[in-house]
Amino acid sequence: MSTKVSLQVRALAAIDWLKSIRYIKFGLVGASGTVVNMLVLYLGHEFLFQSLEGPEGKPYASLALAISIATLNNFTWNRLWTWSDRVRAVNTQGDARLHIAPTPLVNQFGKYALASWFGIALQYGLTLWLAHAMHYMLANVIAIVVASVSNFVANDRWTFRKR
Repeated sequence: MSTKVSLQVRALAAIDWLKSIRYIKFGLVGASGTVVNMLVLYLGHEFLFQSLEGPEGKPYASLALAISIATLNNFTWNRLWTWSDRVRAVNTQGDARLHIAPTPLVNQFGKYALASWFGIALQYGLTLWLAHAMHYMLANVIAIVVASVSNFVANDRWTFRKR
């Protein structure tokens, strides 16, 4: 098989994978997280941290708070909906590793946070970088879209992987 055909086969497989229902669920959860993120970012920057950041300053504190709350929102909905079949399967199998952790939920959230660290760092840095050239809210939306792909792959393959 030639390299060109192999790349085409891989591209078609990737498109099929992206069309899967799990990725659509992940996208919907991500959309809810984007709403939460944007709301917290706006409220933090315009009201809560205004004395720290100022109206023309960069949203350092409010962006960190927005990402944290949106991550908690996304973990909750991804666990309850996107990967609920895998969470139920692990719970019914009685995975011994889950009993060693402080609690299965805390353990899984730790994995989720670690798996998402790259996307979080990417979103944070890209938002601040893009905010030099555009409104910070638009910069944040662009950064969220870019970071979402790495978050899905990491969480699908590690946090909520098939047992």
